[in-house]
Amino acid sequence: MFAMAAFVTTGFAQKKLVLYFSETNTTKAVAEELQKQLGADIESIEAVKPYSGNFQETMQRAQSDKEPEIKPLKADLKAYDVIYLGYPIWGGTYAAPVVTLVKKYDFAGKTIVPFCTFGSGGLESSSADLVKALPKAKVQPGYGVRQARVKSAAKELDRFLKENGYKKGSVKPLPAYSAQQPVTDAEKAIFDAACSSYQFPLGTPQTFGKRTTDDSIDYEFKVKSRGFGGGGEQTSTIYVTMGKEAGAKPEFTRVVR
Repeated sequence: MFAMAAFVTTGFAQKKLVLYFSETNTTKAVAEELQKQLGADIESIEAVKPYSGNFQETMQRAQSDKEPEIKPLKADLKAYDVIYLGYPIWGGTYAAPVVTLVKKYDFAGKTIVPFCTFGSGGLESSSADLVKALPKAKVQPGYGVRQARVKSAAKELDRFLKENGYKKGSVKPLPAYSAQQPVTDAEKAIFDAACSSYQFPLGTPQTFGKRTTDDSIDYEFKVKSRGFGGGGEQTSTIYVTMGKEAGAKPEFTRVVR
């Protein structure tokens, strides 16, 4: 789906812009960390009519106002080679002001690196939507983080940027997950500890894969659940991580549907 990130390995002199929309300052925090690590320029996307920050009100407005008016950008996009485009996930894809942005501005020939914040997931689906919306741009692998885990963004971004050649340096490759095997009571307890506090039911884990890194033990659960709105049964992948430090608790990191 995505072009490879080899473009950056040929040099780091390309001009970069971190361009983001943030309703509650969560995506802003990730954008500012990204800007700091890259030394890039940064600008926020602003809706002419600001959003309230209330989840239900925002979702209702997004249903009726799918292309809200946004303020003109100060940055001249023609001056940039690489644009790191950030947004919260709304309804499984990028937030409505970004819908307006990608229709209003010319991204032809630009390299786009998505980054997003979400309640459960949405990096994969929103990136796929960007590929469709920006056929003349090069949409690269992106980064996503749950709003509940933004504290982990700095370390994760460092790995992400180096792994993909967006930033100088190298990191030790992460091991692959083991083959899937049936969930036992022990893994079910880990899944429940990580996911039970989430506001919506995530389903029942059926099988899991596992890997051990220098810092954590990670789980890849295959989960059966009901579709949104009472739809048919579906299978999703839910990732959980648990640090090795004393007292560490399992954390739900993302869902891929």
